[in-house]
Amino acid sequence: MSYEPAIAERSAAVTVALASAVSAVDVRRRYGEGDTAVDALRGVSLSVARSELVAVMGPSGSGKSTLLHILAGLDRPTAGEAFVDGVSLSAMNDQELTLLRRDKVGFVFQFFNLLPMLSAEQNVMLPLKLSGATLDREWIDEIIESVGLGDRRAHRPAELSGGQQQRVAIARALITRPSIVFADEPTGNLDSKAGHEILELLRSCAASYGQTILTVTHEPRVSAVADRILLLADGLIVRELAHVSSGEVRSAIDALER
Repeated sequence: MSYEPAIAERSAAVTVALASAVSAVDVRRRYGEGDTAVDALRGVSLSVARSELVAVMGPSGSGKSTLLHILAGLDRPTAGEAFVDGVSLSAMNDQELTLLRRDKVGFVFQFFNLLPMLSAEQNVMLPLKLSGATLDREWIDEIIESVGLGDRRAHRPAELSGGQQQRVAIARALITRPSIVFADEPTGNLDSKAGHEILELLRSCAASYGQTILTVTHEPRVSAVADRILLLADGLIVRELAHVSSGEVRSAIDALER
């Protein structure tokens, strides 16, 4: 048996990965051993170009969160490689991964994860404070204004609506100028109107700042803002959608859940 085609295919995938903001090459993740083993990911390869907004969707248990955690360096694959900004995560130790997440990665979570005793502005600035980075006041002001919080910067999270809190979280994710922002169900804790506004804001960030964004979501309306939608099922990417309606996305997800 000749292995040359497989080797050539992997070499091409790695070449693409090195030029991408974030990527995976044949990533697999198994939990447990023997008869009780669970394969959360079964050979996922993907590449997200710089300035691209990509959504990962699929039924519950399809492996979406596992994939996000591996791409963000929060979990390690059983096999395969993940890359952030052209750097392989496989050879990094825990300290190196921590520094990479600090310098290269921004996070937006479903439940905002804001510190309640800090103002909106202080929450936005927190990553800079923790890293000891120089505070660029002009950039801080620009980011706060761009997410629509210019008149809310002194308010604490309890004084903000859910949509406003998520805007703070997005500003916090952007403040370090990361290579990639991972958004994990960013509209999952919001009403329909606020959720739509957050999706539009993510699109605006990609367009205005050239920000690369990978979001895991159940929201079909992401089709209006995403460059591509990757459908995940049983630990594999089974379909890619682009330029489709939210109804088409919903139908595709329903088909996977049958």
